Amino acid sequence: MTGVALAEELLLLAYDDETGKATMPRISLDLGMAAAVLIELALAGRIAYADGNLAAVDPTPTGEPIADAVLARIASDTPHTPASWVQRLRHGLRDRILGDLCTQGVVRDVDETELGFIHVHRYPVVDTSVEADTRRRLAEALTGGLVPDERTAALATLVAVLRMESALGVDGQTAEEARQRLAEIATGAGFSGDVSLDDSVVRPSVGLVVAALAQAVDHALGPRR
Repeated sequence: MTGVALAEELLLLAYDDETGKATMPRISLDLGMAAAVLIELALAGRIAYADGNLAAVDPTPTGEPIADAVLARIASDTPHTPASWVQRLRHGLRDRILGDLCTQGVVRDVDETELGFIHVHRYPVVDTSVEADTRRRLAEALTGGLVPDERTAALATLVAVLRMESALGVDGQTAEEARQRLAEIATGAGFSGDVSLDDSVVRPSVGLVVAALAQAVDHALGPRR
């Protein structure tokens, strides 16, 4: 695996660049982190969805410590449903991924104390280039008529299922249009079940994992308000 991980891209979108504070609910972020790492493993050909469960098909490490820890856990366990895995994995993942971004110099950890004893961490951006590339790819996907590559399509699907349209800097009617376009990307990639994976630009093995995880996260978050 090379480049920026999907979970890192999601976090950068979900945190305000200047204040370093999360702009979305904790539960959404944590579920998103679990789903993103699992999708990363699917993109790397390490896990697959079959018979209603996610299971390891290749335990070979990817070289990314966080993803490899999840892969080792999956490989050593019995298969579980996507809904079960996102719940099992979501605790602690966000802190590890934020720590990794700090180590890379993309964000910095600002440790503040409130009321004299409560530690509050903020993560303002230091290197804006990573998030800029993520936003550029999503902007091109939202404004273009073609289905993006499978990684960007998976990212767009996660943004949609996590209800992160506001993180794209849009609101009102523009946010609704962005929501519709994100849904179109997911459908066109075969992640919604409305398009045959044989007709998708995304590998069927990846499409099945993304579709199953998107459904699991959407169900966990409940009805959209």
